[in-house]
Amino acid sequence: MPVTIKDIARAAGVSHTTVSRALQDNSAISAETTARIKKLAQEMGYTPSAVAQSLLSQRTLTIGMVVTTIADPFIIQLMDGVEQVAKAAGYSVFLSTSHNDPEQEIAVVDTFQRRRVDGIIVTSSRVGSVYSSRLDKIQVPIVLINNQEEGDFLHTVAVDDVQGAQLAVEHLLGQGHVQIAYVGAPNRPKSNRRRLAGYEAALRQAGVYLNPEFVLAAEAGNDLERGQEALDLLLTVGATAVFCYNDITAIGLVMAAAEQGITIPQELSVVGFDDIEPASYVTPSLTTIRQPRSKLGQLAMQMVLDLLHEQEVQDQSLACELIVRQSTGPVPGVIPSR
Repeated sequence: MPVTIKDIARAAGVSHTTVSRALQDNSAISAETTARIKKLAQEMGYTPSAVAQSLLSQRTLTIGMVVTTIADPFIIQLMDGVEQVAKAAGYSVFLSTSHNDPEQEIAVVDTFQRRRVDGIIVTSSRVGSVYSSRLDKIQVPIVLINNQEEGDFLHTVAVDDVQGAQLAVEHLLGQGHVQIAYVGAPNRPKSNRRRLAGYEAALRQAGVYLNPEFVLAAEAGNDLERGQEALDLLLTVGATAVFCYNDITAIGLVMAAAEQGITIPQELSVVGFDDIEPASYVTPSLTTIRQPRSKLGQLAMQMVLDLLHEQEVQDQSLACELIVRQSTGPVPGVIPSR
């Protein structure tokens, strides 16, 4: 049987109240008695009950985190950042997935609420504005990372999609490209609109004609397939360079190019967005826009902690960084038709 406070009290010859206070470093108990009881508790193998502690403190020291899918490489560093801050504060993180489904996202949040988590972090929320109207029912802090819905919502940490997209297109313009396409992601409405806006802003500032045929949104089941299907469209419109919504899309495009014998970057320059780990492994390695994923997670978790301590918080927007690798180069001649 697990060792209890009453067992320690009998062994120490004191009341269980004294043991409880000593284990909580209560100043009403002398330092000598506290030290003796803690040593005895350790020798007896006592483990504090998380349930009992939560009843006393009205806190479970747990955070619920909703991610789109654990298969997304983008999530790994994000979770690492959350857990770094959570662990330092004595919190544990529960993880669940939404699969980009608004109803599933709400269901997961409701489950976390029933589990009495102290706070909730949601990545790429599809129903962000809903949480404002439901705050009286949820009753725990909710922080959104890269929220995908417009409108009023609670607290957010996000990357500056417009600035990141501008960096990507400005890099391609600097290589002499003017026939630059954008492969978007309709299933991420907010960030897709903002990356498209950054793409367009960079072209306008350079005095380059905004050709609507260069804005592509291939119908596909996932990001990788979207990139693969986009290649034929790019060749049809005569693009010499392409900025993809994310790295997975860009990698799909690079794979399709290899299958068709199209050399990158000699015939087509490719830029991604996110800087996930595979971006540096693919051949050729992918030029991309780095999101500070770990920092996003750290700030979101710190925002939850600040809200739990009733401190004022401000929404955060983080700048991106251009990472130049081997998938981009100077503008080539005309892409041969295939």
